[in-house]
Amino acid sequence: MKSSTSSPFKQPKAVFAVAFACVVSFMGIGLVDPILPAISADLNATPSQVTLLFTSYLVITAVAMLITGWVSSRIGAKKTLITGLAIIVVFSALAGASDSIGGIVGFRAGWGVGNALFIATSLAVIVASATSGFVGAIILYETALGLGIAVGPLLGGLLGEVSWRGPFFGVAALMAIALIATVVLVEPLPKPAQRTSITAPLKALRHRGLLILSLTALCYNWAFFTVLGYAPFPMHLGAIELGFVFFGWGALVAIFSVFGAPRLQRRFGIARTLYLNLALFALVVLGIAIWTDSTATLVALVIVAGVFIGVNNTVTTQAVMTVAPVERPIASAAYGFVRFIGGGLAPFAAGKLVEATNVHVPFYIAAGALVIGIGVLSLARKELAEAERVQAEDGAEAAPVAPGNAIVAAIDDSPTADAVVDAAVKLATLHNRTVHVIHVQEQAATVSEDPQAADALIREQVARVKGTVGQVLTGATDHGEVGRLIADYAGKLGAKAIVVGAPRHGGLPALMDNSVSQELWRHAKAHILIVNPALNVSNDLAPLGRA
Repeated sequence: MKSSTSSPFKQPKAVFAVAFACVVSFMGIGLVDPILPAISADLNATPSQVTLLFTSYLVITAVAMLITGWVSSRIGAKKTLITGLAIIVVFSALAGASDSIGGIVGFRAGWGVGNALFIATSLAVIVASATSGFVGAIILYETALGLGIAVGPLLGGLLGEVSWRGPFFGVAALMAIALIATVVLVEPLPKPAQRTSITAPLKALRHRGLLILSLTALCYNWAFFTVLGYAPFPMHLGAIELGFVFFGWGALVAIFSVFGAPRLQRRFGIARTLYLNLALFALVVLGIAIWTDSTATLVALVIVAGVFIGVNNTVTTQAVMTVAPVERPIASAAYGFVRFIGGGLAPFAAGKLVEATNVHVPFYIAAGALVIGIGVLSLARKELAEAERVQAEDGAEAAPVAPGNAIVAAIDDSPTADAVVDAAVKLATLHNRTVHVIHVQEQAATVSEDPQAADALIREQVARVKGTVGQVLTGATDHGEVGRLIADYAGKLGAKAIVVGAPRHGGLPALMDNSVSQELWRHAKAHILIVNPALNVSNDLAPLGRA
């Protein structure tokens, strides 16, 4: 479901605080790229030893993903974010102060623990706190990922010109700023009603769709991190030159994550976009394997690879979150565990393969991994079709509505919901208007609604009454905010009427309690129809439409 009609970049300060921390966190992925040759030379380390900076970081990130839900459900999302950020600050600074390749590799592993706690939790926090809904939150998250991947190599190259230690200290300083912003701006989110089991992410992988997409991502990440982790060595460039190369690469990742992926997905659907994207990426990696000895060609192909990485990041993340039958933090942890295993092992394997064979072989294997990924993905036809069906529904929901040509039916989880929607449909039929069925997902200190339950509530009504449009609104931190969000949504549509259920007690949230109704009366610029399900109001609706 779409959650609102607002821009993904019009968000509360807390969302931008977490997004900024995401940018810095993702800098850590490409930060070391430009300084890999310098570290190898200064510390007398082989390329395969230096690539352990990727392997230790990503493999530990993958394994630590399994505990993120367990930790977050016990200490809360905000404390989990703060803990992850603090760990990153400490271990990135220790890596910069280290004098041995083994020390840096070890501290990067510690950095990976903090990274896992932060990454898995940050997506859930952004989704819960954003006012742009699920898709908008994913776009914002992928924007942060793209910016981090783009800026990381550039920062690494600029600071690496002074010393290879500079990038590590730079991340420590930026993460300290993000830590302070998170402490000050992010409000504590309510803990889930049930604590998450430490085995929940592994159990989630029993679901066929999640497992297949995760294995596809493992193959894709093998190619991704072979290029990211080993391509700097055959380029034979200085730190600043490598920084600019991977900045160009990362800029394309960001642009196609935010702008290219949604357009391709709307035009071709999820399945065809992924098949085509993986195939084209395989051809680019095959070109890297063939022309590894040509610096100019290698540089150009690595930069172009950013296009396909950007598209894949966004489309796959949305597909995973759509098909997963578990809560999003658990799905994120399970997906992250599998894909980061591939990303972590690939650079080290590339180094060892070069030592045993030649510099071309790792890239041939990476291209082959993408072909295998296409084959694995083909096993998820049913799940991808379901994800595309959801996408098609969301596209219909996003269609513009002429001002004044809408009736809003605001529902909660009570039996009254059917009567509210039926009354709204009757009113809309009499006066040729469109019904928007909305539900406000509340995230308050005493009330925390499962996003999937909110989606299911709307989908049930949209499936029951054809021609209706469904929306889940997020961002309500108290009951009063529920009323204000309903009024604001109706105002943006220019709705003639808002249909709600009669006051009651209980439910999640109790839509018509005093604070909700007071704020709705105060802010609404439309007629408000209160439906009593015990009465037949069908014959009494016509006068309202003429007002």
